[in-house]
Amino acid sequence: MSQPINRYKADVHDIKFLLFEQFNMQDLLGKAPYANWGQEEVETVIEEVYNWVTKTIGPYNSTGDAEGCRLENGQVKTPAGFKEAWKSLYDAGWRSLSIDEKFGGQNGPYTLSALAEELMCGGNTSFNMYPALTTGAADVILHFGTPKQVDHYCKKMFGGTWAGTMCLTEPQAGSDVGSATTVATKRADGNYDIKGTKIFISGGDQDITPNIVHLVLARTPDAPAGTKGLSLFIVPKMKDDGTSNDVAVGSIEHKMGIRASSTCVLNFGENDSCVGELVGAEEQRGISQMFHLMNFARIGVGLQGVAVASSAYLNALEYAKERRQGSSIKQWKDATAPRVAIIDHPDVRRMLLDMKARVEGIRALAVKLSMHIDRAAALTANNGDKAEIEYHNGQVDLLVPLVKAYGSDQAYQVCTTAIQVFGGAGYLRDWPVEQYCRDSKIFSIYEGTNHIQALDLVGRKLMQRGGANVQAFGKDVGAFIAANKEHPTLKDSIAVLAQAMEAITGSGGKFMMWFGGGKMEMVPLAANRFLEMMSEATVGWLLLQQAVIAETAAAKLSDDHPDKAFYTGKLYAARFFAANVLPGVVAKAQLIAREDRTPIDIPTAAFAAGT
Repeated sequence: MSQPINRYKADVHDIKFLLFEQFNMQDLLGKAPYANWGQEEVETVIEEVYNWVTKTIGPYNSTGDAEGCRLENGQVKTPAGFKEAWKSLYDAGWRSLSIDEKFGGQNGPYTLSALAEELMCGGNTSFNMYPALTTGAADVILHFGTPKQVDHYCKKMFGGTWAGTMCLTEPQAGSDVGSATTVATKRADGNYDIKGTKIFISGGDQDITPNIVHLVLARTPDAPAGTKGLSLFIVPKMKDDGTSNDVAVGSIEHKMGIRASSTCVLNFGENDSCVGELVGAEEQRGISQMFHLMNFARIGVGLQGVAVASSAYLNALEYAKERRQGSSIKQWKDATAPRVAIIDHPDVRRMLLDMKARVEGIRALAVKLSMHIDRAAALTANNGDKAEIEYHNGQVDLLVPLVKAYGSDQAYQVCTTAIQVFGGAGYLRDWPVEQYCRDSKIFSIYEGTNHIQALDLVGRKLMQRGGANVQAFGKDVGAFIAANKEHPTLKDSIAVLAQAMEAITGSGGKFMMWFGGGKMEMVPLAANRFLEMMSEATVGWLLLQQAVIAETAAAKLSDDHPDKAFYTGKLYAARFFAANVLPGVVAKAQLIAREDRTPIDIPTAAFAAGT
C-alpha cells in the first residue's frame, strides 16, 4: 500500500507579516498575560505547527476522505491514522497554546492559537473538527460550570483525554433552535434525566477517546417556549463508573465533504437512563452559554475557510507554473510557437491574483478580529482603560459575522476558481482541489447559516452599544483613508475604498428606515448583500493597509532581496481588489436602494406552475 501524500500548502511568510508588520503582536508579548512569549517563540511555533501538520495530519486528508467514517455495532470507527494523530497532537501541545497553565496550557495569545488552528484546519479539516469542538466545549464548562464541574471535566478535555461536542438542533428544528423538544427532568439527586434526539452532531461519536462530553440544549418541563426556556446540560457518553450513559448513535450522515468527520444522530435516554448535569447553577441560561461557544465556533469556521482556500490557491499556483499548454497570446497566429506555462495566460493570471487577494485579505480579517481579543485581554490583565476594552470587545462582536460568513462563502468560490485553473485535472481526485471544494461547502451552512450571520449583523450588531461599535469601525477606516488619500501610488485605490464606505453608510441608513417604517420584510431580503458589502470594504481596507506597509518595506530592499517579491505581491493584490471588487460595493448599495420586492411579491405557485 502506498504511503499517504500531503498536499497541504500554507503561506507562513504571510502569517508572520500579519502578526509582526500589520498588527504588531510584539507590542503585547513579554508582559501580562503573555509574559512568557516573545516574537521568536511565536514564529517558531507557527513553523513547527506547519511542519507537524504536513507530516502528521496532512497525509491523511485524502485517505480519510476516501475511507470516511463507518458505524459498527453502535460505535463510530474513524479512518486510519486519526487515533495516532490525536495522541501526537496533544503530545505536541498544539491544542494548548492559549489554554491556562492550570489546565496544562501555555498561556499564549489567542491569535497564535487561531493561526495554528488555520494550519490544522487546512491540513485536515475533518480531523481537526474533533479536537476543536472539544476545546470549545471545555471552554464553556470553564466559563459557566460550577467549580466541581470545572475540576472534573476541563483538564481531561483540554488535555485530550476526553473529547467534547455541542448538541443543538433536532429533526424538526433545523436552525430554529428555540423549537427544540429534548426534555430534562430534574431528579432527586439534583441531576437531570435527559430524553430526546439531536441531529447534525459533529464528532458525535468516535473511537479516538474513551469518553465524549456532550453539551446538550434541553428544556425542563415547566420552561417557557422558545430559546429563553432552554438550559444547557453536560451529558457524558460514559458515566464515571465506566458504564453507558444511554447515549446512542442513531446513524451517521453520508456527506458531500468532511467525510472523515463523524456527523451523528444521537438519541439520549432511549432506555430512560441518560443523566445530565446542569451547566452552572441556574436553569434557562442555555442559549447565552451556548453562544459563548458559538462565537468562537464561528470564528473557527472563518479560519477553516481561509485555510482550505489558501491551500487550494497555492496548489493552483504551483500547477499553473508547471503545466504547459498553448502558446503566448502574443504569438496566437503562430502554430509552431512553443507551449508556455499556463501562468503566462492573462485569464489564468487574473484568477490567481483574485484568489491571492481574497485569501490574504480574509486571513487579515480573521487576524484583526483575534488581535482585538488579545488586546482586550492584555488591557484587562493590566487594569487598562475600560473604554478601550469595550472598543476591542465591540469590534470582535461586529466582525464575527463577517469572518464566518464572508470567509466561508469566499472559501467555496476560491476553491471553484482553483479547479478552473487546473481545468479538467482539477475535477479529478488526483489533485486536492476537488476535495477542498466539497469540504468547504459546509462552512457556509453550519454554526448558523450565512443568512443567519447577515441577520445578526443588520439586526443586532449594527445597533450594539447604541451603534458605537460600527461607528468606531467607520472611524478606524476613515482615519486610514484620511492619512493616505494622497498616497503617491495608492491614492486612486484608496479613493475607491472611500466611495465604498460612503455606500455602506447609506445602506445602513436604509436598514434603519425599514426597521422603523414598517418594511421589515426588506431586511432579510437585503441582509446578505449588506454583509458582503461590509466584508468587501473591510478586506479592501486591510489589503490597502498591507500595501502601504509593503511599499515602505520594499523601498528599503535591493531588487534581488528574497522579500522584494513578497512585498510587491501585496501591492498588486490590494490594487486588484480595489479595482475589481470594491466598485461592486457601490453597485450593491444601489441595488439595495431600489427596494426590489420581486422575491417577496411573486406568488408561490408562479415559481414552477403545475408542480
